Amino acid sequence: MSTQDLSATTAIVTGASKGFGRAIATALSQAGANVVGVARDRARLEDVRAQLGDTFTPVVADAADPVVAGELIDAYQPRTLVLNAGASPLSRPIQRHTWQTFSRNWEVDVQQVFHWTREALLRPLAPGSAVIAFSSGAAIAGSPLSGGYAGAKATIRFVTSYAADESQRNALGIRFTAVLPRLTPATDLGAAAVAAYAARQGVDVATALERSGPILAPEQVGKAVVDLAIDPGLDQTAYLLTAAGLNAVT
Repeated sequence: MSTQDLSATTAIVTGASKGFGRAIATALSQAGANVVGVARDRARLEDVRAQLGDTFTPVVADAADPVVAGELIDAYQPRTLVLNAGASPLSRPIQRHTWQTFSRNWEVDVQQVFHWTREALLRPLAPGSAVIAFSSGAAIAGSPLSGGYAGAKATIRFVTSYAADESQRNALGIRFTAVLPRLTPATDLGAAAVAAYAARQGVDVATALERSGPILAPEQVGKAVVDLAIDPGLDQTAYLLTAAGLNAVT
């Protein structure tokens, strides 16, 4: 299958103000897309616009708000939709969680994927569109420190798979893909988690990182998203993403 051109198409990226989201917005912009970045931090979004210029439109909003999902999909009809927004988990053993802290990632991460995925199917997006939802490598193995995070990310993978099935059953031609990035200290969320895991193991952060192998960089995440957006041959519903690249998860 030949790759698709993103030039003059629109991409929406949730959680676009920092970390993976900013790297994804940058990569999509460089690939020719007009990027609509959604996040709650106006100052950070304006910083991204200063970097990317007119190819980036900032939208200050809560990505988990169902009204926001419906309004922006109707307004921009994206060719590429990247659902990256999420809450930072509290890295504690289960007995140190309350239900509110344990369920935080369900209320934010899962809810935003559900709302945007539903809207993508309802409109529906045009054939050839790609919806890329961020799960986590934690969805495969979990962690005693992850609270509800790993379960929430596993549910994102399920939601994406269900949407892919609905797209196929209804001949919509929309590709739905879950990306499971490996833990990396290159983001604020990842750095906090790495520090917590290192403390639990009784080692310093440098030792923990040495044991974990090559570090996944945000720029690699951005490139992987562009590859998923332009290559119809990348048609699996879930991919593990490490510093070595994308690997299909079955």
